[in-house]
Amino acid sequence: MIAGEKNSFEALSNGRSAAKPLFDGMPEAAESLSRATASPYVSGGVARDFLTPVCSGEGEKQIPSFLVLGVRVHAVQIAETVERLCSWIENPHKTTRYVAVTGMHGIAESRQASHFRRILNTADLVVPDGMPLVWLGRMQGFPLHERVCGSDLMDNFCRVTGNAYRHFFYGGAPGVAEKLARLLQEKHGIVVAGTYTPPFRTLTDVEEKELASLVAEASPDVFWVGLSTPKQEKWMYEHRHKFKVPVMLGIGAAFDINCGNLRRAPAWMGEHGLEWLFRLVSEPRRLWKRYLITIPQAVWFVCMELLPIRAKRESV
Repeated sequence: MIAGEKNSFEALSNGRSAAKPLFDGMPEAAESLSRATASPYVSGGVARDFLTPVCSGEGEKQIPSFLVLGVRVHAVQIAETVERLCSWIENPHKTTRYVAVTGMHGIAESRQASHFRRILNTADLVVPDGMPLVWLGRMQGFPLHERVCGSDLMDNFCRVTGNAYRHFFYGGAPGVAEKLARLLQEKHGIVVAGTYTPPFRTLTDVEEKELASLVAEASPDVFWVGLSTPKQEKWMYEHRHKFKVPVMLGIGAAFDINCGNLRRAPAWMGEHGLEWLFRLVSEPRRLWKRYLITIPQAVWFVCMELLPIRAKRESV
């Protein structure tokens, strides 16, 4: 498929009628999330009832968060993020909500560009995709156990919700979005509303209108964006008023990872904050500046930011 080409996938998804109420005929999915939500945020380790909304309209509960170089990062885990996404879909806002899946790369980019920092802080949810952010969260008293990786978040959301919602995939190289949609449909039975592979440039006015028309016709519940940081966050920020979609998520490399085009680091490397090394070795020409210059500079400033906190604790 050439760049900019679209595919509605309606035939594969059995049309609009394929979408069903949440967990209708999916007891295994409800049980799965019930197990997953037994998190440190639940009193006594007892899972919350998934069907009890985390938020509803004006009564939305505040999500705990912490600051890293001026960027608000939410102290959430995958189960809570999935629950929040479902609540947003069931209680859509007038403006599309968007989620930034952010690691130290996003923090580093925001330090160099105040506009991008504002985009991250405007996001409805900024999840910690990276062990350094998890460690920083723990230092500030939040019981975070693992990072919220984009590929894991997508797979868990699709597994838990099955055919309850309509999915649109935007991004990736030619053929990637279509391949990802087919695989997730076969694996989790999701309803694919559409896909779109954008060109490696800004869309023209005509292409923007075509995309808006396609999205309106597809009527997705969740819109997955795979453009890499910081491009995908900027794109979601600019398009949050243009689409009538409950939620958009920027998940970058998850498109390639979840469709098998990109190898993921071994679990032990991810758990110890070494996935960056695996990615650097895998793609040195593209990623050397990010991991050897941009992020280390940000890490230095994070350390400087932490010194007053440590000094304050030692004086108590």
